[in-house]
Amino acid sequence: MPIPAPALEALSALLGARLSTSGADRDLHAQSETFHRAPPPDAVAWPLSTGEVSRIAAICRAHHVPMIGWGTGTSLEGQALAPQGGLVIDLSKMDRVLEIRAEDMQVSVQPGCTREALNTELRATGLFFPVDPGANASLGGMAATRASGTTAVRYGTMRDNVLGLEVVLADGQVIRTGTRAAKSSAGYDLTALFVGSEGTLGIITELTLRLHGQPEEVAAAVCGFPTLEQAVECVTATIQSGIPMARIEFVDADVVRAFNNVSGAQMHEGPHLMVEFHGSPASVKGDAEAFGALAAEFGGTGFDWATTPEARAALWKMRHNTYRSCLALRPGATAVVTDVCVPMSHLPAAVAAAAEDIRAEGLLGPIVGHVGDGNFHAQILVMPGDEAELAAAKRVATRMAERAIGVGGTITGEHGVGIGKKPLMPAQHGPAIAVMAAIKQALDPEGVLNPGKLVPQMG
Repeated sequence: MPIPAPALEALSALLGARLSTSGADRDLHAQSETFHRAPPPDAVAWPLSTGEVSRIAAICRAHHVPMIGWGTGTSLEGQALAPQGGLVIDLSKMDRVLEIRAEDMQVSVQPGCTREALNTELRATGLFFPVDPGANASLGGMAATRASGTTAVRYGTMRDNVLGLEVVLADGQVIRTGTRAAKSSAGYDLTALFVGSEGTLGIITELTLRLHGQPEEVAAAVCGFPTLEQAVECVTATIQSGIPMARIEFVDADVVRAFNNVSGAQMHEGPHLMVEFHGSPASVKGDAEAFGALAAEFGGTGFDWATTPEARAALWKMRHNTYRSCLALRPGATAVVTDVCVPMSHLPAAVAAAAEDIRAEGLLGPIVGHVGDGNFHAQILVMPGDEAELAAAKRVATRMAERAIGVGGTITGEHGVGIGKKPLMPAQHGPAIAVMAAIKQALDPEGVLNPGKLVPQMG
């Protein structure tokens, strides 16, 4: 159903030229990083303040218009698409760093501020924000999807680094959650409720984030292994040994081939670990030596150290560009991108089983992982319009999720649910899914906040 004329008139009066119904703007906000597709929204709004978001929400609720929050559009499970039409609220113009409290190691930002922009702003303080999902995502979107990334093994995910939020509810009411204190036992943890809610409970308009000190010394390296199993078993042994890794990333032979093709790397085409250590010069040296000795026990060879800032930046840029590099392995392809997270003791078997599933289906599906916390990803390449390939890729993704649930893991460690993994939520949560639906119903009884995502709508 199109947006009713009275709603469009009210939104236009509020926003002027910052409301668009043009085909180009609508099509831009119907794009997805992966294979997920949906019709374009009926309109796009660019608010500048919490007050404007509040008024937009009140108008939309009064006219039963779906509202979909948009950060940078880098989510992987269709979270920002508009399958039921409605209004996309693009928060990219709300991008200011509001206040840096260096002594408290905290910062307050608007939701459209990106992680790279924040860290640029923080450079002179000796502090940084560590959560690094790869894409230069907006911090509001990262909170909404409970993002993590390469550094989560040391610094935690968005769950651990968001101290408080300002949120606009479905009716336009504005609330604040959390405090600036280091801890609180005063009531329900509403911050944790909204972090990861994917815009289905409210629209985040401000975040208070925890910052960390920039390490005195950083060293990074790449190490090759004879087999996938040996590389992943090395990860498990490393974590169990207590070596404090800042990053420990797994890439399989297909990913290495993509690195060599696109980035000009000269790595042997086999499984590798990409690692990084943070700390004092003495601690980094000791940790690197301990890891090197342990890796050798699992057949690790060919350590290539990146000791300068430029070399480290090139190494992690290559890792962060994995998605685009792997797409080039099959020109014209799109991808079914999926992730699961399992207990560390089950990680080697889970990765090996996923690789075997991909091979058995006759697919090309590079595997990477933030394996220091049991999280890994498959990027299964399929040709647009090939329904048989798409069905095979979805079978692999479903089996990966089912195996993860079977060993006490989760259907997604960081990509989130969106529309892609919503059918798996009952298997993940059992009767608890009804509790989630009841929360959704209580906060959004009309179902106007990002409808069709994450949980079933009651009523």
